[in-house]
Amino acid sequence: MEKHIVRINSIYGINHDVLRVVTERPHGYNFTPGQATEVSLNMEDWKEEKRPFTFTSLPDDDYLEFYIKTYPGRKGVTNKLLKLKKGDELILHNVFGAITYKDEGVFIAGGAGITPFISILRYLYSKNKQGENKLIFANKTQKDIILKEEFSKMLGDNFVNILSDEETAGYAHGFVTEDFLKTHIDSIHKNVYLCGPPPMLTLLEEILPKLHIDKKSIVKEEF
Repeated sequence: MEKHIVRINSIYGINHDVLRVVTERPHGYNFTPGQATEVSLNMEDWKEEKRPFTFTSLPDDDYLEFYIKTYPGRKGVTNKLLKLKKGDELILHNVFGAITYKDEGVFIAGGAGITPFISILRYLYSKNKQGENKLIFANKTQKDIILKEEFSKMLGDNFVNILSDEETAGYAHGFVTEDFLKTHIDSIHKNVYLCGPPPMLTLLEEILPKLHIDKKSIVKEEF
């Protein structure tokens, strides 16, 4: 099994529960946008506590970047990450991931499920190939939305937010339902990319065929 020890270059919170972690990049350690790795802490009693995190940097960057949602109440790996600092070490393992970009379509993310799409959309934007791709980002409240300005710059009106727990002007309210998707998916969107909590994905897989989306065109990954 592949294993690399890397130092943290920077680590800080970007909102109330998400960390941005930037590390060294091992020579020859490659990934494609949308892929992930298992990460553990290079500390006594934590080396075997591996958690999957998605790369949010670009394949050609000389560093690795992760956006990681933390759960302080669980007293697990992400809670421990909150106590780390520049110079501390992480252990990276094999690269994996089910989400790869096929062609233009709609990306639907629930909460932390946004992470596989960050690198994909950044990569497309860097190549001026964002086309008519659309991102539907479901969160509980406005403060949970990460990289709002960057997504707006990359996608313009094709960046759509919906909030389940908060009614705010300028944002859709509720859940990603069949009626909601009917207003945002049309014939130009041949592919649908999904990442989010299992209950959300189960519901979407029931809805999408009703919108004439071929199951073969659905690319998904649970978290």
